[in-house]
Amino acid sequence: MTKPSTTLEIFPNPTPDRDYTIRMTMPEFSCLCPKTGQPDFATLRLEYVPDARCVELKSLKLYIWSFRDRGAFHEAVTNEILGDLVAATAPRFMRLSAEFNVRGGIYTTVVADHRQPNWVCAPPVTLP
Repeated sequence: MTKPSTTLEIFPNPTPDRDYTIRMTMPEFSCLCPKTGQPDFATLRLEYVPDARCVELKSLKLYIWSFRDRGAFHEAVTNEILGDLVAATAPRFMRLSAEFNVRGGIYTTVVADHRQPNWVCAPPVTLP
């Protein structure tokens, strides 16, 4: 039987000599409000430019599942997830956006970034 896990598995970047972006959408994130114990639901949007390592998707799914029964403020959980992903993959760039569903008439979105100190994003390409 599959269970939640706090372990993030990685694999070697198949193209480490090229900057490219990996984007993932996780629409079923949930944790508990630390004040009321009620569930909070969010869509997580992860985008990153890998360096030597990429995160394995099944382990990411099980990791995200591990928050389901934990109390966490939106700001704290977003930064914790980003920190764990950065520690596991050491990406050139990573951004995590957590778009929480309405609670008490308020939608909350928390965006956290990580950038390697010497990494510079290529300028956007404008096509005719």
